[in-house]
Amino acid sequence: MIITAKDNYRGLDEWLAGREKVLLVCDDSIRFLEGFNRKLAEIETTVVRFSDFKPNPLYDSVVEGVELFKNENCDSIFAVGGGSAMDIAKCIKLYSNMPGDGKDGAWLREKIVPNEIPFLAMPTTAGTGSEATRYAVIYYGGEKQSITSESFIPATVLMDPNSLKTLPLYQKKATMCDALCHSIESFWSVNSTEESRKYSEEAIREVLANMEGYLANREEANAGMLMAAHKAGQAINITQTTAGHAMCYKITSLFGCAHGHAAILCDRVLFPWMIDNTDKCIDARGEEYLKETLDEIGKAMGCADARSGAARLASIFEELDFAVPEATDEQYELLKKSVNPVRLKNHPVQLTEDSIDLLYHKILR
Repeated sequence: MIITAKDNYRGLDEWLAGREKVLLVCDDSIRFLEGFNRKLAEIETTVVRFSDFKPNPLYDSVVEGVELFKNENCDSIFAVGGGSAMDIAKCIKLYSNMPGDGKDGAWLREKIVPNEIPFLAMPTTAGTGSEATRYAVIYYGGEKQSITSESFIPATVLMDPNSLKTLPLYQKKATMCDALCHSIESFWSVNSTEESRKYSEEAIREVLANMEGYLANREEANAGMLMAAHKAGQAINITQTTAGHAMCYKITSLFGCAHGHAAILCDRVLFPWMIDNTDKCIDARGEEYLKETLDEIGKAMGCADARSGAARLASIFEELDFAVPEATDEQYELLKKSVNPVRLKNHPVQLTEDSIDLLYHKILR
């Protein structure tokens, strides 16, 4: 269910009705939300804050959050922030009724016991769509842990366009591109369904329709971009992402660019390469289906076909004035070896080590 900030957060009041103590999982972005903080000061429900976590959150932070939830006898969870806040809150919900104290990574090895703890999420970026997905990422012992559970998808989402007003412009651009790339990759994924394609098409159209106003910080467009990112999240919740995301993670860590910046760096090159290589299709639905799908993506972007859609994606990248990192030979080797083969199983065109290397040389300078 979607609620909004209208009428002084009336939807939030209704969600909080009857709740005595809520665990508020929030990142640093909350301090910029003046209207929301005024509302928090008015509510009667006791609020216990948990913000002791960092980007790329740790499993140990989840354990601390669960301990706080239990010790304070909280009866609900409210996540406010970007992807890291969402991931921490999801995992706190997931592990809050697990046996033991979770130390030494115990909960990562145990069977999940779903629970009915009320869970509300308020995204403060229009990008990850994490509030709509069954995925969370935390780190344990320096290793990435991908957690998957339908049971921690928030039942209610609060959309507050004012939460986007104070975002730095680069972050607004990058998170918007993350949502756009989620939509495009989900559309062409081998796991796509009629439902996921509907979400993807709507998200692509809504990102592009709201882009100008969103970058100009207009409230209506901010609201539209939040919904577009949410629909993109609903799409990848069904399909997962594909090669563009698999290839972008190492770019982010090597060159320090934001995730969405790295994602569009990759997809602007992948899209035309796929058009030229549909004969390498590995989608069971066949090459003609893939060609039709790529054309449909182009049409969702307001273009005549796939080729003009790919050109539109490249022009969006140029319009946003994103930098193109310059890589050394050693970095190209690292990039080529970094790609997660699991993500490549979702991609509809076969990729080899040589084609990945070729693509990275087109993606970067």
